[in-house]
Amino acid sequence: MTPSKLVFKNLVRRRGRFIFTLLGIMIGMGSFVTFMALGGSLKSQIERESAALGANLVVTPKGSCAYEQVSILTGEQLPTTITGDEVASISSIEGMTAIPYLAERSAIDNRPVSVMGVLPEETIKFKNWKLGQGGYFPADDSEGAVLGSILAEQFGLLPGAEIRIRGSQIKVLGVLEETGGKDDLTVFLSLPQAQRLYDQEGLVSYVAVRVDRLDEVELYANKIKEKVSLGVVSDKQMRSSVLSIVGTVNITLQLIAAVAILAAAFGIVNTMMTATYERKREIGILQAMGATRIGVFRLFLLESGVYGLIGGIGGAALGGVAAVFATPYISQNAATSFVKGAQVSIDPLMLLGAILFSSLVAMIAGLYPAIKASKLSPVEAISYE
Repeated sequence: MTPSKLVFKNLVRRRGRFIFTLLGIMIGMGSFVTFMALGGSLKSQIERESAALGANLVVTPKGSCAYEQVSILTGEQLPTTITGDEVASISSIEGMTAIPYLAERSAIDNRPVSVMGVLPEETIKFKNWKLGQGGYFPADDSEGAVLGSILAEQFGLLPGAEIRIRGSQIKVLGVLEETGGKDDLTVFLSLPQAQRLYDQEGLVSYVAVRVDRLDEVELYANKIKEKVSLGVVSDKQMRSSVLSIVGTVNITLQLIAAVAILAAAFGIVNTMMTATYERKREIGILQAMGATRIGVFRLFLLESGVYGLIGGIGGAALGGVAAVFATPYISQNAATSFVKGAQVSIDPLMLLGAILFSSLVAMIAGLYPAIKASKLSPVEAISYE
């Protein structure tokens, strides 16, 4: 009997034990692949959102923290404490363009959506938006809403339809072309209308600033600080802060998955140790027939590797499917908005790496049982009952 046939026969000898050991590996690797897939696109998603913001500097309420910087990129609701006078002071600085935003939340069909109050004419130029359907705000204080493309598709909304925000029926004026960022999932209102609806007259959440000379970003930041007592952060600083926060969340999730993999590894150790004691007589017969200690060692190590290989393939498939189907149901918050907003892409190299990793972990887990089996003497093994 060839080693491969012998390995297969030994694996399926105790079908229940084989299945449950395999399930442990699959669940552990499935968890790991799911978190890797969800977190893999975080960096590129953050880069896209930062670029879509179109700002070199962002003026935030004084004392705002990194989590509020995350909210700027995700479209979450923000404190509204920047006054119109402060916006005017910032805008008076020559050599830069300042665009105020009011970030709020609402719901359509009981599903939360981002609402952004904007200055229509300035913002469409600032962000280089293009209309996909319908029209745009005819004036800076116009009533009505312009929707992001994905949001309009999700709710089946077309120009002429109406949505309810803060108890008011608002007509949909148009739908933007897809931008690839959070703007695709946002309801845009003119700033005066949004301020009235949310009782925030004369207040905004933050101000995006684009400077004429990129080599003088720090100079402009200092000029803003001299004019107003507010926080000023560059796009690079904000991106670094957001990556740090979201990266920490991602590492935490992967550590949780690593615990599941470790538990699966101990399951393999237990299974192979049990097999060593159950098959002492078989090991003795193999040695009596000419099998060397190295041969017995390889046989047991191969069995462990097969557990890891099959479990890794199953776990990679399970994790990939879970990542795709779990994304829409992730709760929307500062730490998970990038995951929810990202288009989850399954990297074939990541799946291959997960399978190889699973096989390696299984073989490492099988080292001790394999060594134990190879050290049995033929006489001791054959005489075992």
